[in-house]
Formats: sequence, structure tokens, C-alpha cells
Amino acid sequence: MKLRLKKPLVALLVSALLSTSVVPAHAAIDIEDSLPDMGTTAGSTLSINQEIAMGDYYTRQLRNSAPLVFDPLLSNYINNLGQKLVSNASSVKTPFHFYLVNNPNINAFAYFGGNIVLHSALFRYSRNESELASVMAHEITHVTQRHLARMLEDQAKTTPLALAGVLGSILIFMANPNAGLATFTGSMAGMQQNMITFTQMNEQEADRIGIQTLYRAGFDPKGMPDFMQILADQVRYSSKPPEMLLTHPLPDSRLSDARSRASQFPARQVPQSADFLFAKMRVLTMLTKNPTSENALQTILDQFKQGTALERSAANYALILIYSRDRKFDDARKLLTPMLEKEPNNIWLIDAMTDIDLEQNRASDAVARLQLALKQRPNNNVLIANLANSYMHNKQYNEANRLLYRYTFDNPSDPIGWQLMAENAAKQGDRAHELAAYAEDLALRGDFETAIRYLGDASRQVKLGSNDQARFDARIDQLRKIQQRDSQFK
Repeated sequence: MKLRLKKPLVALLVSALLSTSVVPAHAAIDIEDSLPDMGTTAGSTLSINQEIAMGDYYTRQLRNSAPLVFDPLLSNYINNLGQKLVSNASSVKTPFHFYLVNNPNINAFAYFGGNIVLHSALFRYSRNESELASVMAHEITHVTQRHLARMLEDQAKTTPLALAGVLGSILIFMANPNAGLATFTGSMAGMQQNMITFTQMNEQEADRIGIQTLYRAGFDPKGMPDFMQILADQVRYSSKPPEMLLTHPLPDSRLSDARSRASQFPARQVPQSADFLFAKMRVLTMLTKNPTSENALQTILDQFKQGTALERSAANYALILIYSRDRKFDDARKLLTPMLEKEPNNIWLIDAMTDIDLEQNRASDAVARLQLALKQRPNNNVLIANLANSYMHNKQYNEANRLLYRYTFDNPSDPIGWQLMAENAAKQGDRAHELAAYAEDLALRGDFETAIRYLGDASRQVKLGSNDQARFDARIDQLRKIQQRDSQFK
């Protein structure tokens, strides 16, 4: 599928400074579980359920105000990689979710409830999967060791502000600098920086435990100090330090300590990861918007063309994406066809050919290929989303509905499913279900007022007393309860 970006709304969330959190519609906690008064006491560690609730709330804000990348391939890759690390981590008390944001600055950050955001620049600077995984293992440890909850408690002793709301504003600014930190006073911005910056002790703990997780997950533990060296080199050769070092301080002692700890593990040669290389090329070709990034892409392409077989394959994949981006579909197909014949189960190549087929009005070819691929991997979300999209282009709307109901049931927090469902309903002239699907997408971004209005319109358009009407009305009641609970924190 074509990569989808959430276009950021330049919303200045000053009101968030005086608010705490609400439990979103899909929060995995008991509906009666209330959040603490962050602005007054915060005198004890937050419960895990409270952290999950706040994490869901912040995720909605990020979806609404940050340039998150909604791409099934990339989301599938970073979440599979993240879950591999989580399954080898200690003290895991929450589910984990990984998000990619289109941001040219090297950074990653974790927040409540096992939510981790990676900046797309990490793919540009990571040379192998172990280096990328090291950043993720570090952030996973911040969550499992509950560093953020501890920091909130410490801050609550010195400031009367509702710190959960402040944190939400910081997270949005980190993901999308255009979202409005300029509206804050210098002193408040300084307070925010202090609040989000982890202490050296936190960082060393995240390094130490993260290296253990990295090794247990089968990666090269040297990936962590090697990536730290990349950050250190950025400081040496640039007048402005990487954004990541503003929130994750890197004194020389931390780098040397990481090298020492990594050397204590047995040497490990990790094979090149085809998924990492393809993900890297997808990010570089589809998210580059400036000459500097284009030059970096060309440098990597030149290197890969002279590299290993996997690197040459990844370089060809990048060229296919560039051809498709420039609407040179015949050139893309010519290069892709022999690659796909050699690797018929390569999901990156299947996805690329699907896009070419749909652009060239060959939807039936895409449907046949994806149906065959799904027999090999029946629960693969990338293939399911692609097949639903291809069914829609082939005017097989009922088949698309069947897949999308399954997809949205299994992935209720993925906007892609709801957007495809709305589009499919629109093509059938089914206004009620189009509105209901759009309502779910809006609710994922925290726009409950519009979501409720859409669901009300949908309810009035279906048969009185029908199951659809009962479902729409029940959803309205649920969103209204969330709104009412939200009002006590504003």
C-alpha cells in the first residue's frame, strides 16, 4: 500500500498545561479506574492501569498533532522488532506499542503505558538492525523501570502544574516541533526540558538493562555503544547536537560504560536483516523531502549497489519505489518482476507490485497474488490491508467489507483500517457506515465531539431498531461517558 502520513494539525495545546488525562475509548483498563490528581498530590507511584490510561490519551494527541507514519509495512516491521525485544525484557507490566514519526532529527522517546515513538531519522543513521534495536531496547527499559512515573513524582514536589498535561505537550512537541512550544514562556520551556530529560542514573540503567535485553533477543550487544558513537560523532561534526542528546544525555562516561558492558558478552556475528534494509530504503525514499536527505539516500544507494546481495536487492527496491513515486510504473515493473519471481513471498516486493498493479488498472492481478500470499500467511496485517484495498479497486466491495471488519476488530487502534472501511462504504453509497468508520478514526485522534455527531447521523440513516442503530447508539453513549470523565480534568 502507498505510505500514508498523518498531516499534522498545528494545534497549540496550551490548555493541556492545566489538564490531566482521560481514558480513551479503547483503553485496556476498567472503566471505573480514575486517574490521580497530578496537579496536587502525585505522592505515590502511579498504578500500571493509570499509566496505560495516560498512555492511550497521549497517543490520541500524537495522532492528532504529529506527523505519524501510517504505513502497514513500516508499522508491522517496527512492532515485530519491538515485540521481539519486549519478549526478552524483564519486568514487563504493560503491553507495548511502537510508532514511527516523520522527523529528520535523530530521536526516540517512551511514554506511559508501553508506548514508544521512533523518529524516521533513526533509519538513516542506523547501519544495521542491532543499532536500531539498541535504541528500542533502551526506550523499553525506560518503560519497564518506570522512569517517567518517578520523574513525575519528583516534579510534583516542586511545581503546582498539572504535570500529566505538561508532559503531553512535551511529547507532541518532540514528535512535531511545529506544534507549538513557541507559545510557552522561556521559563516554562526550561521546566519542560528538565521534566523530560532523564537523569544520568536513568540513562545508565536503561543502557545496562537494555544491553541485556538486546543480547537475549539475539542481537549484537555492541549495537548500543556503536549507535552512541554515531551520536557522539554528530556532536563532533555539527554545531548543533542531535535532538536525542537533549533528552538522553551522553557524557563520555556513559559511552565508555556501554562499551565495557557490551564487551562482557560473548562475541556475536548477526546476519544482515533483509527486513531492516528494506525498511531503511522505504523510509529514505518515501519520507525524504529536502536536498540533504536526498543526498544521503544517493550515498547509501551507491554504497549498497557495490555491497552484498541483500544490499543490492535493497538498492533495487529503493529504485522501484522511486520509479513508482515518479509514476514510471513500466520501469518499476520491469525491475520488480524478476525480483518477485525469485522471492515470491517477500512482503515488501508484493506490496510494491500491488501498488503498481492498482495504478495500471490491473487490480485483478493484485487480488490473485495477495490471495495466494495470504494462504501462506493468513494473519498478516500487511497482506490483509493490501487485499482489502485491491478488492475495493476491483469493485469487490463485499469481499473488502469482510476483510475490513476482521481487520478493524483485530486492530481497533489502527487508523488505516477505519479509513479503508470509510472509503469502501462510500464507493457503495453506504453513507451510514461511511460516517461510522470516520467517527472511529476521529475518536482515535481525540475528536470525540465530531465523532459523536457522525455516529448520530449514521444512527438516523439506518433502519429504526436495527442492530446497526443499536451499535451506533451504544458507541455514542460510550464516547459521551469518556467526555464526561474528561471534563473533571480540564
